[in-house]
Amino acid sequence: MARQFKEFLLRGNVVDLAVAVVIGAAFGTVIASLVRDLLTPLVAAVFGKHDFSTLAFAVNGSHFRYGAFINALVAFVSVAAAMFFFVVKPINLLFVRHGETQPPKRACPECLSDIPIAARRCAFCTAPQPAPDDPTPAAA
Repeated sequence: MARQFKEFLLRGNVVDLAVAVVIGAAFGTVIASLVRDLLTPLVAAVFGKHDFSTLAFAVNGSHFRYGAFINALVAFVSVAAAMFFFVVKPINLLFVRHGETQPPKRACPECLSDIPIAARRCAFCTAPQPAPDDPTPAAA
């Protein structure tokens, strides 16, 4: 059993996943700092205040703290914008400059998911696919 556990731990996908989680956590800290230390003060400069948590109203004794929701919404949009403009766009630009693009795709006739043209089976519905040079659809 110990040998099987060792084989499980040393599989490529388990190690890759562990590395991805650690790198993702560290990268999340960097993005959180970018939002907290650079983008939030920018919001404060534009709107005059960066903490909306004190905003609330009451109806029949029930307190609605909509300011906390606004804080969460601003944080989410800030993190998404930071990821898009500082990670996704530069990486896409880097791939374009080096000529690395996604392989051409086609729609699976069964589930209409985009799959690589050379695929012999759909990764989503597992339907067999015709050969790229065969114009007839795959048999179900």
